[in-house]
Amino acid sequence: MSRNLNALVVLIRGGGEIASAVAHKLARSHFKICLTEIARPLAVSRMVAFSEAIYDGEKEIEGVVARRITSTEDVNSCWRENKIPILVDPEAKVRNRLHPDILIDAVMAKRNLGTKITDAPLVIGLGPGFQAGRDVHVVVETNNSENLGKVILEGEAEKDTGVPLVMEGLSAERVMHSPEDGLFLADQQIGDTVLTGETVASVAGKPVKSEIDGVIRALLRSNVEVRKGTKLGEVDPSGCQEHCYSIRPRMRAIAGGVLEAIMTHFNT
Repeated sequence: MSRNLNALVVLIRGGGEIASAVAHKLARSHFKICLTEIARPLAVSRMVAFSEAIYDGEKEIEGVVARRITSTEDVNSCWRENKIPILVDPEAKVRNRLHPDILIDAVMAKRNLGTKITDAPLVIGLGPGFQAGRDVHVVVETNNSENLGKVILEGEAEKDTGVPLVMEGLSAERVMHSPEDGLFLADQQIGDTVLTGETVASVAGKPVKSEIDGVIRALLRSNVEVRKGTKLGEVDPSGCQEHCYSIRPRMRAIAGGVLEAIMTHFNT
C-alpha cells in the first residue's frame, strides 16, 4: 500500500558530501529530513557538505539550507521554514524522539558504528560495512564502479578500493593527506588555482604541497587537529571552479539509489 510520502521522516547519520547529496535530493523531493553529526566534522568537500552548518550555523547547497539546532524541540520549526535541521548527535539518539520512518547511515566509516535494522521501519546503509537483511534492510552501492547507486536487498556493497576517482587521467596525485599528527592550517582556499609543488597547507609546521596543477576542489577547515594519513583535500586538474560548488555526479547517483530504495519500500 502506498503512503503519503511527504509525511515520511528521514533521519540521516552524517553530514559529509555523500550524506549531504542524499539529504539534498530527499529534501527536494519533499521528505522531512534531519541530519546528525559529530561535534568536529572533518569534511573536505566543504562547499557541498551540510556539516559546515555545525560550525557556521547554516549551510546552503544548491538552494537547500541546513540549520544547526541544539534541541530536538527545534526540528519542527526548521521544517516549517523548509530548512534541514542538523544537530550534534553522533549516536543518533534523536531517533528516540523523532521515531523516523527511514534511517540512513551515511557516515561512510566503512564499518557499522551501531546502526541496527530495528532503528526504523526502513534502514539504509551506504557503502561497505553493512549487510542487507542483517544490519540494514537495504545497502546502496557507493563504489565508483558499474554498480554505483545500485540498491542491494541481499548481501553487501563492494569493498573500498582506496583508489581516488580518476580525473583527467589522474587519481592518487589529486589527493593530499596529512604527513603526520598535528594542527592543520590552510594557506589557500577552496576555489584557488594552484601549481605543482605549491604549498596548500601545513600540518604541525610541515608543508602540504599540490602534486598537480589545478583548482582546489576540497580542503579541510583550518585550525583542526588531524592524524597522520587524514585526507586533507583534493585538486581538480580540470581547473573548473564551478565544480567546487556543485554536487558531483557520483553523489547524485548514490542519492538516486537511496530515493529508489525508499520508493520501492513505501510506494507499493
